[in-house]
Amino acid sequence: MTPRMTDHFKRAETGFKPLFALEAAIKASPLEPGLLHLIKLRASQINACAFCVHMHTDEALKDDEAPLRLHMLVAWRESPLYTPRERAALAWTEALTRLEQTGAPDADWDAVTAVFTPDERAWLSLAIGAINIWNRVQVGFRAAHPAELAHAA
Repeated sequence: MTPRMTDHFKRAETGFKPLFALEAAIKASPLEPGLLHLIKLRASQINACAFCVHMHTDEALKDDEAPLRLHMLVAWRESPLYTPRERAALAWTEALTRLEQTGAPDADWDAVTAVFTPDERAWLSLAIGAINIWNRVQVGFRAAHPAELAHAA
């Protein structure tokens, strides 16, 4: 895959700076890092963003996420490896990432409200929206990912 642009961060620096600030705010949010890794990786899988799949897999491994949970994420609904809170977040991630297909169903929202506080719900939805922005930018520019994982187990 040949990148379409490699200097897009520089060319649109004033636009990307707020996105990096948003990421810092999400990282400081009440959501646990492991949950953020899962939702970022799942949205990136759905959007087929190789750059982001690589990055979020590497970050999750760095933070001691179990490799099997990362491998099984694509089939999370059929795996017992995820908590009810993670399942609600993953369903909401899929609903908001595939918005044109799902319409953000009430059943998925109800699952979120059962295990997340109102503040966490706001941050969760914001985090899902943010990774979808990153996926669209990186896929659109065909951003290349490294050939190795820095934190492979």
